[in-house]
Amino acid sequence: MIRLEGGDPTVADGLRIARSKIRVILGYAAIAATVGMILRAIEERAGFIGKWITGLIGAAWTVVTFLTVPVLVMRDVGPLDAVKESARLLKSTWGENIIGQGGVGVVFGLAQFLVIVLTATIAAVLFSGAHLALAATAIGIGIVVMMSFALVHAALSGIYSAALYRHAAGLAPSAGFDGALLTHAFAPKRK
Repeated sequence: MIRLEGGDPTVADGLRIARSKIRVILGYAAIAATVGMILRAIEERAGFIGKWITGLIGAAWTVVTFLTVPVLVMRDVGPLDAVKESARLLKSTWGENIIGQGGVGVVFGLAQFLVIVLTATIAAVLFSGAHLALAATAIGIGIVVMMSFALVHAALSGIYSAALYRHAAGLAPSAGFDGALLTHAFAPKRK
């Protein structure tokens, strides 16, 4: 958010803000973990239909909470109010029909899938040739690459949600983000 407002943030800035909001962060983490545990319990007990339904509920939860972290950072609200505000901003700005945001996830999901396939293929070839040390090295490199992708994906998703929050909240446009693209990130609400 500091960068999107034209500032030059540091790691210390991020830690300072996180420290000042530790209670609401822990509260939101508890809410998210509880929802996740409930969905997992339902999924494990409900069979195929239950898995399908919990998948839909999980997707809806992800959508509703998409702007929760920026709301927690920018406003002095509790975790439940942040979830409600996230849902309100999404509904009032883009409506209920999401068409976007999957782009970053799809790209990184595909990249990780390719890394898994490539790593497994290389490891299988090396294992079959009795090159155990090389196979273990290939697996280790694959794991490091996947972790790197996960970190970059998380960072890009955070930046994107912060830019969308600024747009939805009516704040000044973020440098480097086209307002028209942000307006169409989700299906525009029909009046």
